[in-house]
Formats: sequence, structure tokens, C-alpha cells
Amino acid sequence: MCEDEHGKGTARRALFVTGAAAALTLGSVTFASGAGAAGRTETWTVSGTLPVGAPDFVYLPVEVPHGVREIHVAYTYDRPSVPAGTAGNALDIGLFDERGTELGGEGFRGWSGGARAEFFVRADDATPGYLPGRIRAGTWHLALGPYTVAPQGLSYEVTVTLAHGEQAATPAPVYPPPRARGRGRAWYRGDCHLHSWYSDGRRTPAEIAALARAAGLDFINSSDHNTHSSHPHWADHAGDDLLIMLGEEVTTRNGHVLALGTEPGTFVDWRYRARDDRFGRFARGIRRAGGLVVPAHPHATCVGCGWKFGFGEADAVEVWNGPYTPDDEVALAEWDNTLVASVRSRSRSWLPAMGNSDAHRDPDTVGTPQTVVLADDLTREAVQDGIRAGRSYVAESKSVVLAFTASGPGGEHAGIGGRLTVAADAPVTVRLEVSGAPRCTVRLVTDEGVLFTSDVLPVSGSGTVEWRTTPQYAAYVRAELRHETAAGPVPGALAAFTNPIFLGT
Repeated sequence: MCEDEHGKGTARRALFVTGAAAALTLGSVTFASGAGAAGRTETWTVSGTLPVGAPDFVYLPVEVPHGVREIHVAYTYDRPSVPAGTAGNALDIGLFDERGTELGGEGFRGWSGGARAEFFVRADDATPGYLPGRIRAGTWHLALGPYTVAPQGLSYEVTVTLAHGEQAATPAPVYPPPRARGRGRAWYRGDCHLHSWYSDGRRTPAEIAALARAAGLDFINSSDHNTHSSHPHWADHAGDDLLIMLGEEVTTRNGHVLALGTEPGTFVDWRYRARDDRFGRFARGIRRAGGLVVPAHPHATCVGCGWKFGFGEADAVEVWNGPYTPDDEVALAEWDNTLVASVRSRSRSWLPAMGNSDAHRDPDTVGTPQTVVLADDLTREAVQDGIRAGRSYVAESKSVVLAFTASGPGGEHAGIGGRLTVAADAPVTVRLEVSGAPRCTVRLVTDEGVLFTSDVLPVSGSGTVEWRTTPQYAAYVRAELRHETAAGPVPGALAAFTNPIFLGT
């Protein structure tokens, strides 16, 4: 039971989980009814313990009366020692308003995951990660997400404070424009996986935009975890030289996916697993909102990061994420397998690859890697069309520039993401021009594997490679540039790779 004494109270919740429910709702916290005097505050502290096997989300209802101007929440949880190789405690948190917690997010008011120990929401302002807006009377819900639970259980304490008084006006959001000046049809560089302080990043939008410009980028995409709260805060940092698209990293318990370039203010829910058979609904919602569906770091080893939903709803896949590591090498090989499968099935569709930095804080480097896209202009739609069509390559920095083509005996020509339509036995010349890749080796990869490896490029980093084949020998060809020696934890780490050129009818 809860007791109210001079505006303060405490309650303890015991949680016993007997099934595999995806969510559980606790008993509600009830504050005094009716409008309170301006400046008056009420505080309740709720504590409990979540056992191993707790549901993915545990909701704590909070009955909010009329006359509240601000909700403030602070929480703590224990972090006991655990044996090596055993997950310790990690507890995420977010907020839903009186419109409820149904999937789809109508009541969504913010998510900070495990990045913050406290937050507030009011009409005119909110903690980064949360949405400002009027505080209406009704049943609100704190969403607790036990990301991992130690064998001893996860004991938590949540303190909710309501401040009474008049509410200020909510500012109208202003979003960045959907186009920048551009250079017409050209190659544009971008980084579509970036985190600001609106989720678990440590950089402001202004700092990220400055780093993007320094990295030679033409476009970026916001992708904070499970919240779109940053969307109105990018407008001041766009410009003729930088297109800023808006999105979200949808962070489920079975993998992460980028909602790339959605309409401003679009929220995508994340509260489901692959076994729930709900991802298709939200993937289609991303596309209806004008975005692309891009599974991120599909073979990452962090808890909940490995991609379990399949690629049937994907528009592209993030093969290279941040500094090149073994999980990127696995992702590259698995992506190549999808190309082989599309050739074997004679499908005209295939899954393009891209690379992004996933930068959060120093020393993470914005633009390492970056996706270089052939687009008709520097607009959201044109960039998305280029990504969707696979007219792109991935480079470790702005220094790396590639030109990759295939030509036939009659003057036929195709570039990255295209198809060279010639007879199966027609001679084909594949040509790669490189700059900015000193002491790198070129590998040409086909459906039969690596069929050509060049000599090491000179220290100038520039060179041209030609290779001759036929469509019956190579159904597609793509290029990789690899460092001569180890660069990081992977011997022969990538400096760049291209999407394929398909050969034959």
C-alpha cells in the first residue's frame, strides 16, 4: 500500500515473474487529487526487485492529477559483483503519458535507456531524450527495461516528483530542410549512424555537425536510440553544405535497425522481439514515413545487438560499423552470401551495403567509415534512392576516392550498383581507379570468391587496376581495398569496398 504524508510517500513493489511475458504492469502510484497550490511539490519513492528472467519491460503507473506543471523522475539500482562472463545489472528507463503504452507509441514521451539517472518533462522543455508537451491528468507510465539482470536480482528505487503550477507554452518544432545546395548528379559522402546527447551520445548536434563538415561529409542522419526527441534540434546546424536527415536507431532486444531519413517527428517503436512477429509492421511504417530500413551492425557481440529479424524487410544493411573489427568481417562475408543467393535465384533484387561510424563520443570519429553515394542531387529523396539502388561505396575517410566500372566489347558500360548486359561469353573489362589508399591491396570478389589480388599500391595511394572476365565466369564483381598490414584488430582491415556490378543478361 502507498501512504501519503505531507506530499511524500514510499512504497515497495515485490515482482514475481512466472511466465515469459514481454511486459508487466505494477500497481499504480497515486498522488493527491485536485490542483495543488502553485509551487507545491509531491514526491513518492517506489522500490522493488526484478528477478532473473524478468519481462523486457516493466511499467510503473503514476496517477497524475490536474494542475501539474512538471514531472521529475530519478532512479537508482544496485550493481552487485558477478562472476566473470556473467551479465551484471543494467536498467533502462523511459516515460509514456496518459495516452497509454500500446505498441506504436502514441503515448511516448521519452527514453534515456541507461544514459541518465534522472529526467524531467514539462510543457516548454524536457531532458534530452524526452519530449516537451503539456502535462495532462491521467495515468502515466514509467517504463523500466531490465537490459541485463545479475543472478542476485536487480533491486531498484524510483523517485517521482510532481511540481504544481501554471504550464508554459510548448514551442513549435522547426526541422532541417530536406535539401542542400548540392552539385547535381554527383558522388556525395555521408554518415547515417550518429548518436547525440539526446540518447547515449556525449556530443551536441552542433558538435556533430562541425565534425561532419571536418570529415568532408555532405549528409548525415540522426539516429539516437529509441527516441526522436533530437529532431527539432538539428535545424540550426544544417546548411547549403550539409544535408541533415532525421531518423532513429530502433534498439530492440533482437537487434538494432536504422530508420534512415524518416519524416520529421517520426517515432518508431522498439518493444518487440523477433518471435513476436511484429517487425514487419514497423518496417513498413518506416517506409510509409519516407525512410529506409537498414539493419545496423548485424553481427555485433553486445547483448541484444545481433540481428535476428532476417533481411526480407531491409532496404540496405550496415556492413561496416565504426573501426573495422572481426564482427564487420563476418558481416561483410554474410552480405556477400546474400549476393550469391540473389544470383542463384535469378532475382533482380539484391541487398545493398553501407557503412557508418556509430560515433557516440570522443574518441569516436565521425565519418569513419562513410558511405559515398551517387545521387541526382543533395536531397533526402535522392540520397535515399542512391542507397536503395546500391550506387555507393564505403570508405574509411574522405581521402579515399574510387571509380569502379565494367565495360563490354560493344561499348556497353556499367557502374557500381548497375548491370552490364552482355552475352554470357562476352569479354568484360573491370576497371578500378583509386586515390587516397597508400600501401593498400585491391581484391576483386565475385560469386566464386576472390579472383584477383593486385600488387600493393604505392605510397602515393593512387593506382589503376584492370581485370578481364566473362559473365559466365563472374556473375558479379565488387572491389575491396585492404591495408597491407594490420590496421586495428583485423589483419588486412578494409580501407574501402564497393557494392557490386552485375554481369550478364
